[in-house]
Amino acid sequence: MNYNVIAAVSKNGGIGYKGDLPWRLKKEMEYFNQMTTQVNQSGIQNAVIMGRCTWQSIPEKYKPLKGRKNVVISKTLNSVPEGVLLYSNLKEALKSLYLNDHIAKIWVIGGSGLYNEAINDNNCKKLYITKIDQEYLCDTFFPDFNLKEFEEINEADVPKGIQEEHGIKYEFKIFKRL
Repeated sequence: MNYNVIAAVSKNGGIGYKGDLPWRLKKEMEYFNQMTTQVNQSGIQNAVIMGRCTWQSIPEKYKPLKGRKNVVISKTLNSVPEGVLLYSNLKEALKSLYLNDHIAKIWVIGGSGLYNEAINDNNCKKLYITKIDQEYLCDTFFPDFNLKEFEEINEADVPKGIQEEHGIKYEFKIFKRL
């Protein structure tokens, strides 16, 4: 079973600052929610895998992320809310999710360390990157990836062209592993 990465990345490669997103883009967040929740049949759902810091950065009122199986990777957390899965590493989480008949797609949603691990794993087939055309003060960054290993593709359910919110331009990109 394959999985994907989804991230919004600023012009300077940033994805976060002090445990939060450096921007507020409602339509971009709606895109993230749509991509990570949509499934084609009832009785199944997608899984979102995140590191401890990403989990802790989600406001309490949104935890766990609705309509998705939430999976947290941490070597230090001892507990998570009921229904949320906790694993000490990505491979263990993926192995468990692959065996679950009720999971459609698996998405790695952050942070930097998990993104790096996923990009270097051949089972990670696509990178859904929102390229934000602005620089932000960030302390967490998306890892570089080799464009010789990925090609840019289009998908019908992903909006094309430049989007704009509050004067901030961004574009949805998809990179498929070759």
